[in-house]
Amino acid sequence: MTQGFEMQKRFVAITALALFSAAFVAPGCGPKETEKKRIVLCTTFPIYQLTRNVVGERDGVEVKLLLPGQLGCPHDYALTPQDMQKLANAEVLVVNGLGMEEFLGAPVRKANDKLTIIDSSAGINDTLEFTNDGKRQREHEFEEDAHSFQTAAGDDVEPIARKPDGGHHHHHHGGVNPHPFASPRMAAMLVNNIAAKLAKADSDGAEIYSQNAQRYAATLNALADEMAALGTKLKNNRIVQPHGIFDYLARDMGLEIIAVMQAHGQEPSAAEMLKLVATIKEKKVGAIFFEPQYPEKVGKTLSLETGVPAAMLDPAASGPENAPFDYYETVMRKNMKTLEATLGTK
Repeated sequence: MTQGFEMQKRFVAITALALFSAAFVAPGCGPKETEKKRIVLCTTFPIYQLTRNVVGERDGVEVKLLLPGQLGCPHDYALTPQDMQKLANAEVLVVNGLGMEEFLGAPVRKANDKLTIIDSSAGINDTLEFTNDGKRQREHEFEEDAHSFQTAAGDDVEPIARKPDGGHHHHHHGGVNPHPFASPRMAAMLVNNIAAKLAKADSDGAEIYSQNAQRYAATLNALADEMAALGTKLKNNRIVQPHGIFDYLARDMGLEIIAVMQAHGQEPSAAEMLKLVATIKEKKVGAIFFEPQYPEKVGKTLSLETGVPAAMLDPAASGPENAPFDYYETVMRKNMKTLEATLGTK
């Protein structure tokens, strides 16, 4: 009796094991292989956020970030082996353009010669020159860099950086201002550019990209209208900024930039600080703004010396990689409250 019972238990166990194994061996019965997604890689955090909103629910496409989200503007960045691996695995690279990605170039071709590159700012003529005294000028339309990247098929794609003379430049020493993303109005233009070029790279998703871009650009333009309306109500529109990061936002809101604290990408000298203090007092500046990417020491020192309030404005140049899709709008609305609190309203 006991022997028969033991044989029965062994038979049941063997049968169960066989059925369990068959679930993974029999065709069509096991779990499906995870479908490999097409990687759309973005160089910087703001471009990553805009592209995420364009791609939205597109199946089989994943948007990833090349540089760390908290890095901000990659002034003197050098690619790491990990970055090269990300480039090698991507199908599309979306860049800010306007000289922001000076660390790219030959390394991109070396990592992935089949990479399609989308310059989000290409064709946008309403850009500003980067000047050292804080004054902003309309930038002329650029000629395309003759050394543009090419896809495997030999089709021209957008160049990484553009400059009137066709060369590369460090964006803190003159040339075009590469921070259009800090203005919702300009960000909406970037969104439409990204969508149009993604549609060419992935024609099956063209309708999704177009619909998402229309919806998101409308949201950004509505936000830009709100910020412009606030600009007309501010009691004092004269500001000091950390560097040229807020040029586009200032133009689109009607703010007047009186001076910049880091004209050459470095903290001002003692003599320059004295000149800034004199300028702030003479021009009756309403507020001094610093940003998360740079130390606030200079702005707070100027505030103590002049009695002018200092506060943080966030250009959304950096942020968490798992940020919500409306992170940009949230940041800009917080900026609106800061501007109203520091500059006052009529």
